[in-house]
Formats: sequence, structure tokens, C-alpha cells
Amino acid sequence: MKTITLALAAMAMTLPFAAPAAAQEFPLVAGEYVEMTGIEVKDGEGGLKYAEWLATEWKRNSEYAKSQGWITDYGIYSNVNAREGEPDIYLVTQFASLPDAAEGERRNKAYDAWAKTTYQQQAAASGNRGEYRTVMGSMLLQEYMPR
Repeated sequence: MKTITLALAAMAMTLPFAAPAAAQEFPLVAGEYVEMTGIEVKDGEGGLKYAEWLATEWKRNSEYAKSQGWITDYGIYSNVNAREGEPDIYLVTQFASLPDAAEGERRNKAYDAWAKTTYQQQAAASGNRGEYRTVMGSMLLQEYMPR
């Protein structure tokens, strides 16, 4: 009984403070996610080889994902004033929400069937691009907009 009384007393003390905060809305609303992957391109023919791959395979894959509603947009951005250690190119993909594990598996299977490749073939192709580019890392951002 003493525990219940203490809990009720604690709740009564916090109510005056909780009500004004609950009445206020947070001034920002969550929007889409943006994934940015930083790429370093090797000197020489690397830039041309990677540009050709981006303009064909990467675009084709991105258009497929967009047609399925998995992403809402994509883009390629050049780091015009890159400093030492920064990526040369950023690959950007926008999407409304993160898929759960089951949806991710469903998408992987659908992509494999569409691309007519296995995971092993996809991994080998990605490794081959290592001859002319290095993935430096990625960021997952979420847009917030004023109400």
C-alpha cells in the first residue's frame, strides 16, 4: 500500500510539469531519409571507368529501386573543392522509410530475380570496381523540416 501511495504522489507532483510540455508541439517534423556514400576515384582511367559504370549499371539499379517504390530519388554529386582525405563523389539515395528485416529480404530476392544475378556475382562485381574506386564510408541522414 505504501508503494502505491508513493507512486501516486510522484505522479501528482509531475502532472503540473508534464501538461505544458505536452501541449506544445515539437517545431520540426521528420521527413525522408538520405543515404550518402563517399567515393574516392583513382587517378588515370579510374574516373572514366567509374563514370561509365554510374551512368549505366548504377542508374539502371537505381531506376529499378525507384520503380518499386523502394527509393524516391537518387543523385551523383561531385565534391568540387575536395580537401585531402575527402571523397571525390557522393552517391545519394532518398527513401521514405527504413524497411524491416522481412521487407529487406523480400527486396533482396526481388532484386536478384530482376538482375538475374546471385549475391556472389554481385559481390565479385563490386570487388572488381575496387580497381578504380574506394568506398570511403556512408552516412544515413533524416531530413527535418519546420512545421
